[in-house]
Amino acid sequence: MNYEKKILSAINSFWTTKEEQGNVLAGKQLDAFLGLLTSVAVDAGVPSECVYLTNNHIPGYYRATKDWDLLIISPKGNLIAAIELKSQVGSYGNNLNNRTEESLGSSEDFWTAFREGSFRCNQSPWLGYMMVVGKDEDSAHVVKVSEPHYKVRPEFKGASYLDRYQILCERLVLEHKYSAVALIATSNKDHYESLCDRISIESFISSFRGHLLGLENEFSK
Repeated sequence: MNYEKKILSAINSFWTTKEEQGNVLAGKQLDAFLGLLTSVAVDAGVPSECVYLTNNHIPGYYRATKDWDLLIISPKGNLIAAIELKSQVGSYGNNLNNRTEESLGSSEDFWTAFREGSFRCNQSPWLGYMMVVGKDEDSAHVVKVSEPHYKVRPEFKGASYLDRYQILCERLVLEHKYSAVALIATSNKDHYESLCDRISIESFISSFRGHLLGLENEFSK
């Protein structure tokens, strides 16, 4: 199925909400993306009552619980999917490292808790991470690296913040930290782009939908 119109609608909502509310209710800026992912799940045969968007605390391993942005739990009580959504527009230098540590920490905590049987699963759940990042002069310019003791990896030299986000997101998938990752670059209400097909929102949706379509028995009455 083609979700391009809903993706564009979510981008428009992201910027509109940001303009209206600033950073006061930053989480609300991504609500339309949660609606998009809910539509994908329902279209794949998941009953709407199995999609949870609030009070999504599930057990961790290094911490007591983690509140995910979207959970799918089957009528049988099995955890099917968990998704985290983040955004960053401005203050890239202050927040890129935080986003890196958060994404790695959440993944490590999740998969270790899964290994230890902290939540009910019939098979390995699908774990997703979606990042919406502004494409502007600040995010596109080359970032200096600090090398007081050792040389950084060559791919980070001459890289912008957008490049660094791309490297992060590609490696989160490459190292099996997440089942799929989407990096969405956007400059205004009418524009979004993918920096790499492997971490495009289209590939993310395809992976998510494919996982759900393969679990028809989990949702059958």
